[in-house]
Amino acid sequence: MKLTILGGGGFRVPLVYGALLGDHAEGRVTRVTLHDVDADRLGAVARVLAEQAAAQPDAPLVTVTTDLDEAVRDADFVFSAIRVGGLAGRAADERIALAEGVLGQETVGAGGIAYGLRTVPVAVHIARRVAALAPDAWVINFTNPAGLVTEAMSRILGDRVIGICDSPVGLGRRVARVLGADPGTAWIDYVGLNHLGWLRGLRVAGRDELPRLLADTEALGSFEEGRLFGPDWLRSLGAIPNEYLHYYYFNRETVRAYQEAKQTRGAFLKEQQAGFYEAMKKPGAPALAAWHRTLAEREATYMAANREAAGVGERDEDDLESGGYEKVALALMRAVARDERTTLILNVRNRGTLSVLDAEAVIEVPCFVDANGAHPVAVAPLPYHAVGLVTSVKAVEREVLEAAEGGSRAHAVKAFALHPLVDSVTVARRLVDGYRAEHPGLAYLTRT
Repeated sequence: MKLTILGGGGFRVPLVYGALLGDHAEGRVTRVTLHDVDADRLGAVARVLAEQAAAQPDAPLVTVTTDLDEAVRDADFVFSAIRVGGLAGRAADERIALAEGVLGQETVGAGGIAYGLRTVPVAVHIARRVAALAPDAWVINFTNPAGLVTEAMSRILGDRVIGICDSPVGLGRRVARVLGADPGTAWIDYVGLNHLGWLRGLRVAGRDELPRLLADTEALGSFEEGRLFGPDWLRSLGAIPNEYLHYYYFNRETVRAYQEAKQTRGAFLKEQQAGFYEAMKKPGAPALAAWHRTLAEREATYMAANREAAGVGERDEDDLESGGYEKVALALMRAVARDERTTLILNVRNRGTLSVLDAEAVIEVPCFVDANGAHPVAVAPLPYHAVGLVTSVKAVEREVLEAAEGGSRAHAVKAFALHPLVDSVTVARRLVDGYRAEHPGLAYLTRT
């Protein structure tokens, strides 16, 4: 079975390959093609993968290419993990937004809109090439903003594109651990959009254990989301929000923390990863060890500004384990390729699951997965406070899609202006002008 990874020079690719190395079952992936527009990054990641596979004789064969058509032709699965504009683009997104006093995070607020406007046209082109050259392939989308990009690709690929994110997985695992439950068998009632969802229940043997957690102040304060949001606010919501909702519920504090930080998250990662890729230019450098060191630092500093804004200090060791998006991807591939039925939280088309959104809207919910793809599970209606956020952000995503499809500056301005974290149409206009001046990839936004 052939797996193509677009964005194959990306830093997290070794996580995916490591998961593949642990799969020895019949029908597993035997060929991996890495595609990237940067040949040096491809070479660096290929070195890491070669060291990972050194002691395993049946490791999947790895090839690299900068030719998109060559990469996707005849693929069984395509992982899309691209970053249009690179980390320099992310750092610029953050800087331009913060100069206007609004959030510049890569998936939330102004930064997420700018990233989406750059990425959607590229993702749509990829979807068209996959449809032409590998029409039976399944596309698993890692590219952020994951829900928006998945919806853009679904307009061409339909239900054969599925988005994944490790945030709900990590949240469910942490809540289960605090409750003494097995995350692998507990039913996680989670619903929303990508990076805008709530864990509303955790059922063990048919019993919802979340009320027990919400009643226990000490337990609520013992894990990442409890420390970020505070026990009182979680009890008020009656749910555990995805960590990215901290940007909405504590926006002023977070923006201030980002403005006062020594450098933004994007600038930090740009500098950190540049050091890794530069080191990989030395032929004798130990690639896998260098990658592990860089990964550990990356995970330890995740959402540092939010924790500073909340006054909760550094992440606990228990929270440093990644959500396991590579494991989600492998489970998804197994379920589809081998009909190993499972339940996963995924980004898929709504199909009536949430009545407040239309059928084509991509949402993030538990899904039953089998050889026919991912099928969203029926969920209880959203409370009004969640309806407001979900419908507002979905409206923003639709404006981004309209802007990308028609090259409309007016729709781009509307996307920024409608976002709950952008408080002025005037600011929205300045953001569009600032981002267009910074990013050549936004030059297409010319139509009024």
